[in-house]
Amino acid sequence: MEKKIKYPLLETINTPADLRKLPEKQLEQVCSELRGFIIDSLANNPGHFASSLGSVELTVALHYVFSTPDDKLVWDVGHQAYGHKILTGRRDRFHTNRKLNGIKPFPSPEESEYDAFVAGHASNSISAALGLAVSATMNGGNEHVVAIIGDGSMSGGLAYEGLNNLANTKSNLLIILNDNNMSIDKSVGGMSQVLISMHSSRTYNKIRYSIAKALKKVGILNERRANALIRFNNGLKAMLFKQNNFFEGMSARYFGPINGHNVLELVRMLRSIKDMKGPRMLHIHTVKGKGWEPAEKNATVWHQPGIFDVETGERIVTEGGSPRFQDVFGETLVELAQENEKIVGITPAMPTGCSMNKLMDVFPDRFFDVGIAEGHAVTFSAGLAKGGMLPFCNIYSSFMQRGYDNLIHDAALQRLNMVVCLDRAGIVGEDGPTHHGAFDLAYLRPVPNITISSPYDECELRRLMYTAVQPDMGTFVIRYPRGKGNLVDWRCPLETVKVGTGRKLVDGSDVAFLTIGPIGKQMEQVVKAAAEKGVSVAHYDMRFLKPIDENILREVGEKFKYIVTLEDGTVKGGLGSAVTEYMAQNGYTPQIKVMGIPDSFIEHGTPEQLYKICGMDADSVLNVIMKFKEL
Repeated sequence: MEKKIKYPLLETINTPADLRKLPEKQLEQVCSELRGFIIDSLANNPGHFASSLGSVELTVALHYVFSTPDDKLVWDVGHQAYGHKILTGRRDRFHTNRKLNGIKPFPSPEESEYDAFVAGHASNSISAALGLAVSATMNGGNEHVVAIIGDGSMSGGLAYEGLNNLANTKSNLLIILNDNNMSIDKSVGGMSQVLISMHSSRTYNKIRYSIAKALKKVGILNERRANALIRFNNGLKAMLFKQNNFFEGMSARYFGPINGHNVLELVRMLRSIKDMKGPRMLHIHTVKGKGWEPAEKNATVWHQPGIFDVETGERIVTEGGSPRFQDVFGETLVELAQENEKIVGITPAMPTGCSMNKLMDVFPDRFFDVGIAEGHAVTFSAGLAKGGMLPFCNIYSSFMQRGYDNLIHDAALQRLNMVVCLDRAGIVGEDGPTHHGAFDLAYLRPVPNITISSPYDECELRRLMYTAVQPDMGTFVIRYPRGKGNLVDWRCPLETVKVGTGRKLVDGSDVAFLTIGPIGKQMEQVVKAAAEKGVSVAHYDMRFLKPIDENILREVGEKFKYIVTLEDGTVKGGLGSAVTEYMAQNGYTPQIKVMGIPDSFIEHGTPEQLYKICGMDADSVLNVIMKFKEL
């Protein structure tokens, strides 16, 4: 018996050109097969699930109407771009998504000509696409440029900067607003309410576009007259609905909202506005997790659900063992908040991801999700601190890069008492180079008036958090990695740690081994293995990068000819650099090997694979230490 092909249409589509050969009546089947392929693939190879299910029809319609890759699609974040990857020649390799040497986790021009711009951090699509559109105009090109942005990403300030620039920049940019009233957690803020209220204008828009189409057909409406009518239309709409359309106020012609899961309606709308001149905004309404009932009901959980059973919908969750660092943070924050009513929590759209939802559940009035707005999160926290509160601002390490100026100008400069917790510091694994927290130690160390710390284990995280809330601690940074630690019994007493002090964990005489953060805990076996091979290694947990423990450095400089430093961060500017500078400035001349993330962007893979590639695994560290024995 001939084996039935599960995805008969999808398997004929190797490029969008193949998709465009199909009659429109088959597009619904393509969408059904594409959605099924994503569900089957991610059940066994985890990735970003709900977002890509919600954008299936949009993806098919875009590639059907536009001549990609000549026409450019700029995806925001890339959570919603799995369907795009599958339709653009990566279907047969999609099982390698997020795996070492496999398909990249987010759109990247290095991987495919269909990926117009890198997409890992939110809110950059409008600015990037506007640049591409203006370049096309200036170079005499005729390609179309489309930015696809979710409503969650619209809470980021960069999106508004791009929109603001539309008004005085000549371009034909089309912006697709994929509105599902969600980012990862539920969307918050005023823009969310604006988008919801716009849904009421469906009838108005339908009448408007019918009239415009008729006028254009009989030759009455040209571009010059259209611009005048747009201005009149905006005033008329404001009068009828007693509100201004925000996007039309930014000189973008607004269309919608329309059903983002009706692929034929999307195709018709895209064709009708495709060749219009000037910036346009198409507002579509979608459901995150569309087509998979558990994800539709709980999109936050199914944003990145891990392995699951396609038949039952049950997620395969591994329980037991030590907790995740983020959960220790969340539980400890609640403990601290119960004792100190001034403590408040702030996060940019990641309450579940950083476990600040634990504070939200207990003290909802003392929790603030500010949306995808990292810079605002920092400055808002600074304002809270100035007003007498004690904010815990939790931001993923790589996203904190967007709040760097705010930390310097609004927090450190004023010596404000606030705690900045950097989750996902160091190598994060399958999310790849846009998400590795490689740079925070290096970019924070030059900033005056701040404390930079990293806990050795979960108990040290609790102690550092407790230390940070003591009086007059200033701006206090605590960085910790993604995933689980090592301690099952982690509920240790809350005790203060003297700022700027490290610890000698193991005494030794041949090599000084200086580490910071949980990567030091992972290397306990290395010290033991070296001892078994006849090399006596003194292991120091530095704990603070700034102020660094100069008593330890003085002891190491006076006693050791050989020093190895290890950090889960870039080798340029962090712990290794600080140790090297101290030794040089104080007349010590040991041989120093600085180990950490190399001076390059590290691709995706499991943390264990990437540590090995970076030379940060136990075997690599042991080899470096043993080489000193030969000298």
